[in-house]
Amino acid sequence: MPSTDTEETLELRLPAGFLASSGEAEPGTVAATGRRGPVVPADLLDDIGGWGPAATPAGDFRLRPVRIERDLPRIARWMNDPMVATFWDLAGPEAVTAAHLRRQFAGAGRSVPCLGVLEGTPMSYWEIYRADLDPLARSYPARPHDTGVHLLLGSVADRGRGLGAVLLRAVADLVLDRRPACARVVAEPDLRNTPSVAAFLTAGFRFSAEIGLPAKRAALMIRDRARRDLL
Repeated sequence: MPSTDTEETLELRLPAGFLASSGEAEPGTVAATGRRGPVVPADLLDDIGGWGPAATPAGDFRLRPVRIERDLPRIARWMNDPMVATFWDLAGPEAVTAAHLRRQFAGAGRSVPCLGVLEGTPMSYWEIYRADLDPLARSYPARPHDTGVHLLLGSVADRGRGLGAVLLRAVADLVLDRRPACARVVAEPDLRNTPSVAAFLTAGFRFSAEIGLPAKRAALMIRDRARRDLL
């Protein structure tokens, strides 16, 4: 499900004035004075760790930001599941997954890897990312604060029974509730992954376009704040 050009994500050069139009300071600047200098990066995703739980038909669900030293063995095991590996391409020793997670953390807050915790049990992996600050923005008409999601369900037993759609809806609603500047949640599942595309549709996303990304043909899925109560 994710874009595999992660290194490029961290090197994306944004058009002059883009962050200013988004209400954010460019990394390395002080917004109030315009003077350059070392600053702590802005929280580009509004403190995901503090979003709290969402009530779902499957139970209470929350996003817990990943800590590599605690969560790596679990996530690496999931990445080696054959079905997951087909679309994430991160099978192999733990070092492969660790490198992927570190690239997420190196993005100055543009992408936050999380565990999905259902009724107290970690059972899914998520990446919540600023789609407008990602290379994905070159492939569709991005708007400031568009927020993207990647998802995998860790257990085979959790797949094929509608749970993915339930959690996708819950996470999309969390994004829209906790990020008032965000008007759209977007995703780009691989077109070959028909169960994933179906889950997004069931979760209230609409199919917007077929787009070409470096590693796949993807379905651009969008959940709009303005239509969230209609879908």
